[in-house]
Amino acid sequence: MGVTRVREPEKEKEKIEKIEKKVKKPEERKIVSKLVVRIANTDLDGNKQLVYALKGIKGIGYTMAKAICIASGLDPKRKLGTLSSEEIELLEKVIRNPKEYGIPSFLLNRRKDLETGKDLHLVGAELDIAKKFDIQRQIELRTYRGWRHMLGQPVRGQRTRSHFREKGKVVGVIKKAVKAKEEEKKKVSK
Repeated sequence: MGVTRVREPEKEKEKIEKIEKKVKKPEERKIVSKLVVRIANTDLDGNKQLVYALKGIKGIGYTMAKAICIASGLDPKRKLGTLSSEEIELLEKVIRNPKEYGIPSFLLNRRKDLETGKDLHLVGAELDIAKKFDIQRQIELRTYRGWRHMLGQPVRGQRTRSHFREKGKVVGVIKKAVKAKEEEKKKVSK
């Protein structure tokens, strides 16, 4: 007959405890992720990588976002929601004054500004206001581009045959109602 082995639970628990003591568990870090982060008066998604999240700010593209990450010393692939408040403040400083942090002037969106003569980088509402004033200045100077803006026509040489029409105007197609009125006029004139 065979010998049956009876397990002793106390001895097994001791073995497991010894093994657990030998194996070091990595320290668990609690990563608190914010869902929405506010940078430069813009709400950004905290689940996106830093480079792609910064693209959500008006006036910042991919190249500028990458340059901002490098200038601030942050990993571009890091999630935006994991940044501390000090790192977010640093990002805002770099966005406001990119030249001070070593970002080259060819990446800035307003080089040799007409009023100040300096290289600037505008974001958000500042960019919209500057663009509006530039268009207004062209209209007042009566430049060709100003005329095109004033008339609501394409400014950069696009064709106007099929696009840029005001809503409702049709060229080359006669609507039924218009066609009926024309026929009535012809009958009346005969």
